[in-house]
Amino acid sequence: MKRFKSKYLSLYERVRNDIVSGIFIKNSKLPSKRNIADEYGVSVITVEHAYELLAEEGYIVPVEKKGYFVNYSADSFFDGPIESKDSAAEQNMNRPADRLSKENVIKSLGRFDNDELSFSQYARMTRRVLAIYGERLTERSPGFGTEYFRKILAAYVHRSRKMEVDYHRIIIGSGAEYLYSLIVKVLGRDMVYGIENPSYDKIAYVYASEGVKCKHLSLGENGIESNALWKADVGALHITPYRSYPSGVTASASKKHEYLKWSNEKNAIIIEDDFESEFSPSRRPEETVFYLSKGRNVIYVNTFTKTIGAFIRVAYMVVPDNLLSIFEEKLKYCTCTVPTPEQYIIGELIESGEFERHINRVRRKRRGRE
Repeated sequence: MKRFKSKYLSLYERVRNDIVSGIFIKNSKLPSKRNIADEYGVSVITVEHAYELLAEEGYIVPVEKKGYFVNYSADSFFDGPIESKDSAAEQNMNRPADRLSKENVIKSLGRFDNDELSFSQYARMTRRVLAIYGERLTERSPGFGTEYFRKILAAYVHRSRKMEVDYHRIIIGSGAEYLYSLIVKVLGRDMVYGIENPSYDKIAYVYASEGVKCKHLSLGENGIESNALWKADVGALHITPYRSYPSGVTASASKKHEYLKWSNEKNAIIIEDDFESEFSPSRRPEETVFYLSKGRNVIYVNTFTKTIGAFIRVAYMVVPDNLLSIFEEKLKYCTCTVPTPEQYIIGELIESGEFERHINRVRRKRRGRE
């Protein structure tokens, strides 16, 4: 069945594209809600919802009694490496960021709320899968995962994240940490990896255990600080753009575009760790860096540990077109570490709509709370 896009989402995308393309320049005032409503033939409430989404993502900022002003510019970040004015900036690259707002840290503390799928739902789906698929569940999974599960995931990320990917580019693994190790296997241990500072301890631990060198890049209010990013001599950048733990920092729209500009100019790889952003309280899912990149140089990683439950050790990554052949070559003898029955259970949770209904319930609850 064809899905019709909400009017406010269509308007949001038109205004966002005008901002990114430079039609509306940084610090300029957007037309009033009434003028936009008249121009596009929509209600003022529709414009209000669209502007709220743009503000949530950092494209615009509301100014009381004055209106909405553009907060994004392709030139709002550094155009290349910039020498620090003093040694303090350079020292910042290898110590925890100390200028993060109290609000961000407080938000991060609530990230492990009990928002898991209920056990009864999971048990019911397990019984259903056993009844439907029977002995088919005893078949060995191909190295990248079953075709059944990967096709469902391809449809899901397109539906929920606007990421158009072929299922061949999806790789299933037993947890995000396992997928990090596969990425190292493919990209090589000679590559230097940049990670956020502070970041989730396991990220640095996994890379260290794989024998690769990491550089810690200081986080600011909107993501990795530009000076640290452009000065870092790294071939891969591991980012958690949504509510990075433990800082609670979410990358702004400008910062996401800066990451992509950095990647293009440095010919470097971005590893986007999208843990938890599906639970964003926003009415619209968070924009992924993978989506903004049009599928080039960005490896997208996500897990069901948060969205279904801590007992689930299932994650997946989406490989960009330009890296698929090397992944297929380097991992051709790998065995999928997720049992076939578990792939079918999660697949049926998604296919039945039960998974997305659960996601929407949690998002509504968080909107009410935040």
